[in-house]
Amino acid sequence: MPDLVQRPGRAVDTLQPSGTLNPGDRFVGNRYVMNLAQHPPAPPPDNSSPWGGMSGAALFCGDLLAGVITCDPAGREHASLEAVPAYVLMNDPHFRATLAEHADGAGTELEPVEWQHLSEPADPSATRAIRSPAALLRARRQVVPFRGRTDLIKQLHTWAREPGFGARLLHGPGGQGKTRLAQHLADQLATESSTTLWLRHDTADEALAQLSAAAVALLVVVDYAEARTAQLIRLMEAAARHAGTSPFKVLMLARTAGDWWPALHAATPLCEDLLDGAATLALPPLEPEPGTSRNHAYQQAIHSYAAQLPHVRGWHLHDWPALATQLSTHNADHARTDRALERPGMATALTLHMTALADLLDTATASVPPDTETTDHQADAWGAEDRLLHHERRYWTSTATAHGLRPALTLDTLINALAAAFLLGAENHTEAEALLRRVPGLADQSTDRRGAVRAWIAALYPATSTSSPWDTLQPDRLAERFIGRRLQTYPGLADHLIHGATDTQAAQLLTIYTRTAAHTVFHHKLDEALTALCTRHAATLAAPVIETAARTESPLPLLNALQQISDNPATRLPTLEHLADRLPDTSHNLAPFAANLAQRIANHHRDHAHEHPDHLPVLAMSLNNLSNRLGDVGRREEALAAINEAVKVYRDLARNRPDAFLPDLATSLNNLSNRLGKVGRREEALAAINEAVKVYRDLARNRPDAFLPDLATSLNNLSNRLGKVGRREEALAAINEAVDIRRDLARNRPEVHQGELDRSLRLLSRLKSNGSSSSAPSS
Repeated sequence: MPDLVQRPGRAVDTLQPSGTLNPGDRFVGNRYVMNLAQHPPAPPPDNSSPWGGMSGAALFCGDLLAGVITCDPAGREHASLEAVPAYVLMNDPHFRATLAEHADGAGTELEPVEWQHLSEPADPSATRAIRSPAALLRARRQVVPFRGRTDLIKQLHTWAREPGFGARLLHGPGGQGKTRLAQHLADQLATESSTTLWLRHDTADEALAQLSAAAVALLVVVDYAEARTAQLIRLMEAAARHAGTSPFKVLMLARTAGDWWPALHAATPLCEDLLDGAATLALPPLEPEPGTSRNHAYQQAIHSYAAQLPHVRGWHLHDWPALATQLSTHNADHARTDRALERPGMATALTLHMTALADLLDTATASVPPDTETTDHQADAWGAEDRLLHHERRYWTSTATAHGLRPALTLDTLINALAAAFLLGAENHTEAEALLRRVPGLADQSTDRRGAVRAWIAALYPATSTSSPWDTLQPDRLAERFIGRRLQTYPGLADHLIHGATDTQAAQLLTIYTRTAAHTVFHHKLDEALTALCTRHAATLAAPVIETAARTESPLPLLNALQQISDNPATRLPTLEHLADRLPDTSHNLAPFAANLAQRIANHHRDHAHEHPDHLPVLAMSLNNLSNRLGDVGRREEALAAINEAVKVYRDLARNRPDAFLPDLATSLNNLSNRLGKVGRREEALAAINEAVKVYRDLARNRPDAFLPDLATSLNNLSNRLGKVGRREEALAAINEAVDIRRDLARNRPEVHQGELDRSLRLLSRLKSNGSSSSAPSS
């Protein structure tokens, strides 16, 4: 069990006992018993407890409050301390009310102490005073009470309580309310002894494996799932090892269900199995509940923010309840207010909340007349996001002055440093120093001065982990608006920052830049600049562009950049092949580019092979890849021509060197069979797969460890082809042989072969139940 550190009350403030906790000890009595790791102190002369005065002190496990010390239980020689668990305290409404009164506006929730190193904190500032008004917009703070989406919440709640594993993808544009909805679901489940884990993006694989031992109902929430596919694969592995029937659910939140989602399904046989049938839920705009209006939601947001603004540093002197009443009275003409709230975008929960908060702040500071309206929200320079950034800028300025950075550094330089921090980020202090060194105006400053800038950013947006130098501006849409404005003002800023960037920083820059370019207010005005940046820095950005284009909802600027890079005659073959190697196996966004890239590579190798016959194997491989890529974009006849050419080359090569090239010939024959089937030439497709099976059977006879899996795959495809031409009995014989092979393979290495065995068993089942109508996909 984890070590616990007890932070004592004042009466015994020189004692800091630590120990271990066994949750089963006194569990029936709703108590924890901490067994000391050190020798207990000697009792005083009157033989009373040496822990006198300890009652009421906090019991911490890491950074989480686990309970409150109550007594030194008898019969344990003062080597143990008894505590009331936090879950007991949180079930007391009087305790919750007192906590809310003295919590400086911070939210509270129950989290499993065993997994705190895996969990994303509810709010980086939850244990500190709120630093700026924008922090109130963080989705998991739930400053504005959750409303609406009753049916969806009910559906998700029922699903989360069902036994066993389950996965759901909830997707929608930024600000649509995905995180708020997930937090509301988590709050509901917390009242039913269910645990919700908001998984950290940097959780190590070995730590993820701990989740397989979950003994309670568990909901794992993975935010920004489209950028975390590698972690999701490891999470699926942990879920597959989970024993028992208790719920183990994974809720993924993403902006899009694009290319990354089918790629995750196909990543491993295990993912394919676990995610088969996983529902994708598109989150619609949030409309008012029956019997209410958008104005009602707006008024609720105003008063909710007014209740929290006194806890924001530097804003406590305003009479926020009075200002909220003033604003509500000013908007008493509901017809006028409703017109303003019906503008495009107001159906998004975040836009409504930002508008309410900006209106409150403007009323307090007289920044903008509260009755200012615009009929074109896209052209409104004082839109809610810009107005909030105006107030955030005041926070930046005052804090910079307090840190002694002004007037030594201009505000422009400091804001460029903020843009760099948000746009590229840094995983540690070394990366942060290197990044700030690339900011115009900071390169010629001393290390100490740049260190002060780093400390200023960390003070503005404190890090959520000890290794990270800072957090970022939230919500995302606010950061994107800020970045977009900065890139419009300083078009060359990204060029300065990208030199020396890590792969992670390059990927973050592309993700945020792409989202920023698609932001409504910029209306794709940044697209050309983003494309040009990628082509100028192709050596650094080309590979991350591929990864980003596969997971973003607005990939056009990135796709244009890739096309320009591949079409450029100056781009050398190794670069083209490196790009081809980075492409996912399937991608709707990238499919046209992948086909054109494969065509250029094949053309190069064909030209080269005419003069250098030893280049023929590379040509054949490139033709095989070209056929697959052409097939992905529906160019079936061209795909068939390419694979026919590959088969011819491999057949000639295998004639002279069978040991080296027969496996490649068999692979190409498999692909040829698939391509012939796609154009309706079924008998020819059957002949090709029959030849592939024969080759693999001969190879497996001599080298079973190497070629039995390939033989099973070819038999699977042969069964499929036989079924298509009505030869059901032969199809059953082929798939039965494939099942036997894969069953033997899975017995020795289930983690590798179980998924393929399941696929063959499904085909066998279809053949038995559907007869000759089987249409299972080839594998």
